[in-house]
Amino acid sequence: MDYAQYKHLTFERKPHGVVLITIDRPDVLNATNDRLHWELTQIWRTLETDDGARVAVVTGRGRAFSAGGDLDMVDANARDPKRLAGVLREATDIVYNMINCDKPIISAINGVAVGAGLAVAIMADISIMAETARLTDGHTKLGVVAGDHAAIIWPLLCGMAKAKYYLLTSDFIDGKEAERIGLVSLAVPAEQLMPKALEVADKLAQGSQLAIRWTKRSLNNWLRMAGPIFDNSMALELLTFMGEDVREGLQAIREKRPPKFPSAQEGRA
Repeated sequence: MDYAQYKHLTFERKPHGVVLITIDRPDVLNATNDRLHWELTQIWRTLETDDGARVAVVTGRGRAFSAGGDLDMVDANARDPKRLAGVLREATDIVYNMINCDKPIISAINGVAVGAGLAVAIMADISIMAETARLTDGHTKLGVVAGDHAAIIWPLLCGMAKAKYYLLTSDFIDGKEAERIGLVSLAVPAEQLMPKALEVADKLAQGSQLAIRWTKRSLNNWLRMAGPIFDNSMALELLTFMGEDVREGLQAIREKRPPKFPSAQEGRA
């Protein structure tokens, strides 16, 4: 794809081959609809084949990085098993295409990050987060397995104890805590976020390109070894999309109330 073909991602070329990628659906806090979800699979291939690009910085327009999946898309996934094969392919492509893109990717997490947006934020090679921004994997709150990206990388970044705590509870984490536990590379005051992200990007863009890219390739073999764990988590996530808990989780989010999952009612295992 050419950059002009993207509908929900915008692009700005910076000096030295830095490309600023902005998730651009601010009226819905950059939530991912079907089109944006697909675009997040393709952009890393476009970047890889762009001879003028050396480093990508990805952020969100407005006050969110990406507030997770558009609820209508989530509802459609829960009601139509035929969609799930496509969802499985796209969700895995986001992760694997970011891993396989040799050019460095930096995320500038400017606001809330959930779902597929969080996958992009955390799978980035360097993640820089505003101290006041918040993130949550959020899957268990919806009533589905923590797939997307979490199983492949959270234990490597912050350790199994913290990964289990936050993935099982779906508690929110702010930038300071995310940096403290090692989930993100850096946390900075909000007004310093973009200057810092672009500073780091410029440093990488003016460094030895093969040395930097092949260092990324080597380190990402840790993630490739965890591929079967990730594939299993994705399959189990989509299996839970066919259960009854996800419909209650979705309705609870729409009504802004705690969910009452059928599987957690008395008399249920």
